[in-house]
Amino acid sequence: MNNWIETASQLEKTFTFDSFESAMLFMQQASVKIAELDHHPRWTNTYNRLHIVLSTHDAGNMVTEKDWALAHVLDSLYPNFKHD
Repeated sequence: MNNWIETASQLEKTFTFDSFESAMLFMQQASVKIAELDHHPRWTNTYNRLHIVLSTHDAGNMVTEKDWALAHVLDSLYPNFKHD
């Protein structure tokens, strides 16, 4: 997986799109997968950028396999969207 920054307590990455609309479409499609995994990210959208932070609260805010699974899903969706 590309460009995820891992610390002891979280994974984070910023995705960049070519427009606000593309970022919103990504978030909408990702939300379906997120619901299926029942593992919700912290994310912040600023125009064409989406910053995502993952950690597992039930595990004391540590990085677990749940976070890596969601990171993989998000990375897999990203190529389907217009981005810089």
